[in-house]
Amino acid sequence: MSRIGVFGGTFDPIHVGHLVTAVNVRHELSLDEVLLVVANDPWQKTGHQQVTPAQDRLAMVTAAIESVKGIAASDVEIRRGGASYTADTLRDLSSERPGAELFLILGSDAAAGLPTWERVDEVRALSTLVVVTRPGFDGSAAPPGWPCIQVEVPRLEVASTDLRARFAEGRPLDWLVPAEAVRVARERGLYPPRR
Repeated sequence: MSRIGVFGGTFDPIHVGHLVTAVNVRHELSLDEVLLVVANDPWQKTGHQQVTPAQDRLAMVTAAIESVKGIAASDVEIRRGGASYTADTLRDLSSERPGAELFLILGSDAAAGLPTWERVDEVRALSTLVVVTRPGFDGSAAPPGWPCIQVEVPRLEVASTDLRARFAEGRPLDWLVPAEAVRVARERGLYPPRR
């Protein structure tokens, strides 16, 4: 039985925090692979902020992880289209990878909001919850009634909003965004300079 991590996100853009999380969780739980699942339409952000087209975000993720062993980009939500709901993603991945054990990777802030998710009972039935915590975190990271595995990863304060501003303002992105993802963003004209 394969053990697959499912780490979803907007990845607008992908950054060092995403990669550190994926690599550390894979190592700690001896996962065969961690999938970085690029959201097609991140319903939590729709109407609140502009989101880079899904195919462009997927291209950045694919470029960034090309040489990272055990980490793969997934377009399962893009292929499905519409709003991205974790219950649908886990169901689709279960069909694509029969017998695989799925581990849903979330930050502690996202885990706290689980009770508000669409079809949360399906999420619980289809996956094992993995909550990423920061050094010094004390206490349960999952909502009441949710068993979970906690994995501590280094604390990296990196925000996609700041990174998009750095692109637009021409400030350094070195060591924050993988060079391959920066190259894809620039080739595609993403995050253009502000006038």
